[in-house]
Amino acid sequence: MGLFVQSISKRRIAAAAFLASSAILAGCQSGSGPNFGADGQNAGAEGDAIRESELRAYCPPVSLREGTAYFRTYERGGEGDDSKIIYQASINDVTRACKYQGTPAVTVAVAGRVVPGPSGRAGTITMPIRIAATRGDEVVYSQLFKHQVSIDDTSGATQFVFTDPDIAIPGGIDRTIQLHVGYDEGPYDTP
Repeated sequence: MGLFVQSISKRRIAAAAFLASSAILAGCQSGSGPNFGADGQNAGAEGDAIRESELRAYCPPVSLREGTAYFRTYERGGEGDDSKIIYQASINDVTRACKYQGTPAVTVAVAGRVVPGPSGRAGTITMPIRIAATRGDEVVYSQLFKHQVSIDDTSGATQFVFTDPDIAIPGGIDRTIQLHVGYDEGPYDTP
């Protein structure tokens, strides 16, 4: 039993040493990121400059609205019948990035996958993805997109990424803004 405990302790020490060296190496990256000078400004190309104020700036959270992470398409007249599903789509991850130079804007990205159902076939499908921004109870941005995904192989899942770039938020980006993402079956002419 003593050898077992010593073996576990040695493994923990080795794991801790590995993690510490990984952290040190990660902090010593060179050539791949912005080159910051002593004043915190990017010493590289002027168009790629990242200001300290941008690093400290607030970027609103993005969330997947409840009940909007999945979307199914059925054969005509087959709604609710699992044997008539053409495809099922799901949103797996959402993220955002904020830009503060020039006109402040937010870019929202959505990643997911499409799985063919029993009635699945190769071709292009259209998914209704809505991106919205709210300030309290007020909707300050809402756009419904017809995102197309090409399905070449019906034996497995197809990954997709959708991006809504440069979303201008009326009144500016502040801590009262919340971003929302999800499937929305429309109609498409609604805000």
